[in-house]
Amino acid sequence: MTSVRLESVAGDISDLIKALSLSGLPTEDVPEPGRTFFRAVAPDNNTVGYSGVEQCGEDALLRSVVVLPDHRGKSYGRMIVAETLRAAPVAGNVYLATTTAAPFFSNLGFEAVHRADVPDAILGTRQLSGICPASATIMKLTKPPT
Repeated sequence: MTSVRLESVAGDISDLIKALSLSGLPTEDVPEPGRTFFRAVAPDNNTVGYSGVEQCGEDALLRSVVVLPDHRGKSYGRMIVAETLRAAPVAGNVYLATTTAAPFFSNLGFEAVHRADVPDAILGTRQLSGICPASATIMKLTKPPT
C-alpha cells in the first residue's frame, strides 16, 4: 500500500474549492478562520485529495475529506483520514457530518451519534448549523483508524 503526506493548504485555495465542488461537498465557509485544510500528496508528488479540520474548543470537526476522481478506489481515503487525525491537534473528540459516506467512516472507527449528544461547539459550526442538511448523519470517532 502506498502512503500520503499532508501539506497545509495556504494562500490559493482554488484547487481545494474545485475538488470539493466537483464532489458535491460544501465550500461556503472554507475561507473562514478556524479551519485547517490539507492537500494529500502521493509519493509521486501528485495531489490525490484533500481534508480539513475545524477546531471547536477541545473537540474538532473532520471535514472536506475528498479523494480526486482519478485516485479513488486505491485506499487513499483511509490514508487521508488517518493522516489528518494524526496531524490535527485534537485534545477531545472528533466529529463529522455526512450525507453519503457513513459506511466509509464507520469502517474507520466513527459511529453515528444523536444530535442531542453532540457538543454545542460542534453543533454551532456553520457546517452543522446551516450548511449541512438536518438529515446529515453526525458521527463521532470511537476508535482511530489503523
